[in-house]
Amino acid sequence: MIDIVQSVILNETGEAVVILDQTLLPTQKVYQTLKTPEDVWEAIYHLKVRGAPAIGIAAAYGAYLGAKQSGASTSAELYAAFGRVKDYLGSSRPTAVNLFWALERLEKRLVTEMKATADVSQLVAELKEEAEAIRLEDEQVCETIGTYALSLLKPGDGILTHCNAGTIATAKYGTALAPIYLGQQQGYQFKVYADETRPLLQGARLTAWELSEAGIDVTLICDNMASIVMSEGKVQAVLVGCDRVAANGDTANKIGTSGVAILAQHYGIPFYVCAPTSTIDLSCQTGKDIVIEERDATEITTKWYEEPMAPANVKTYNPAFDVTDHRLITAIITEKGILRPDFAEGLQSVMNQSEAKL
Repeated sequence: MIDIVQSVILNETGEAVVILDQTLLPTQKVYQTLKTPEDVWEAIYHLKVRGAPAIGIAAAYGAYLGAKQSGASTSAELYAAFGRVKDYLGSSRPTAVNLFWALERLEKRLVTEMKATADVSQLVAELKEEAEAIRLEDEQVCETIGTYALSLLKPGDGILTHCNAGTIATAKYGTALAPIYLGQQQGYQFKVYADETRPLLQGARLTAWELSEAGIDVTLICDNMASIVMSEGKVQAVLVGCDRVAANGDTANKIGTSGVAILAQHYGIPFYVCAPTSTIDLSCQTGKDIVIEERDATEITTKWYEEPMAPANVKTYNPAFDVTDHRLITAIITEKGILRPDFAEGLQSVMNQSEAKL
């Protein structure tokens, strides 16, 4: 049995969120205690907790803490306080749809329960229960995605990944890395090639670290080495995660993902996007409707260097994500099944299934 890290949990007393601080990996494995919504906002914004599902879980816990600490004496006061903390936490990362999905799910639970009780302590307890349910469901979602994805792979395959869509980006198992963990348990002996993922090096610092910790064969490559690795026949599939899926199947993921998809198509390698239904946003008709977060220039110019590695006054452009055109995607793998082109119909179908269960 491989040891799988859990990166976002509520502590035993329900008073704080405990996260694995991903900014300190791989040199330090440090867990940080977040006691307030402000702590959670800071952790999300500064990437201490990252990965679309993990962000959603952390935000749900943060909203619960905000309600618990609000001092509200009536249900109306609690609802108003919840609305403020929801808006506040929603400002931390605009691209990851799970963030808003989780907050809206808690709000829906609160509104429903307010019809049955005005007891503030009971309503807070309901928010806690819903936040915990989001985490536990994500574990099952990731395992199911991994099972579906594993059916598309063969023992001994070389798999290229980009960024980190592993266990530390989710409640457990990960999305794009879930089939790798499940395959390891079943003796598949995959050979993983992890893009370093500039400029924040999530592939180098996080994916390479967690796969190494699990005893999985992983080779770190620079982003611009993906083409030669593919051309040498070392890659039989590309697996990536996703922060948002548009209605037509365009997907937003960490910057550089679209370039990997273009290379995969050129070399005839299947390109699979592992996407929980919580990342599907049918209100975005295409990838052009997805808001792309832009981050600070220092992530490019100085963050990883003892000395600045660019001219002091040079202009920079630092988008955190890019959009992969649906025509470059072989399949989108969800917990509801494997979707193939034309994606629009399949995405609508799985979302209808999800809504039917609510």
